[in-house]
Amino acid sequence: MMVKEAKYKSPRHKLTKFFEKSRDQWKEKCLKAKSRAKQLSNRVRFLENSKENLKIKIESLQEELAKLKSQDKTNDIEKQNQKKTVPRKQ
Repeated sequence: MMVKEAKYKSPRHKLTKFFEKSRDQWKEKCLKAKSRAKQLSNRVRFLENSKENLKIKIESLQEELAKLKSQDKTNDIEKQNQKKTVPRKQ
C-alpha cells in the first residue's frame, strides 16, 4: 500500500514552524487541562474527607447532646422527688 504524500503550496520551512507551533500549543493546552483535572480531583477528595469528618463529628455531638438531655431529665426527676420528700415547716 502506498501512502500519498500531501502536497502543500507553502515552503517546507514555514510548514515545519507552523506544525511545531501547533503541536506545542496543543501540548500546552493538554497539560493545562490535565493539571486542572488533577486540581479538581484533589479538591473533590478533600471535600469528601471533610464531609466524612463532619458527619463523624455531628454524630458524636448528637450522642453527647442525647446524654446531656438524659442527665438533665434525671436531675429534674431527682429535684421533683426531693421536693416531695422534704417536710414543710409550719
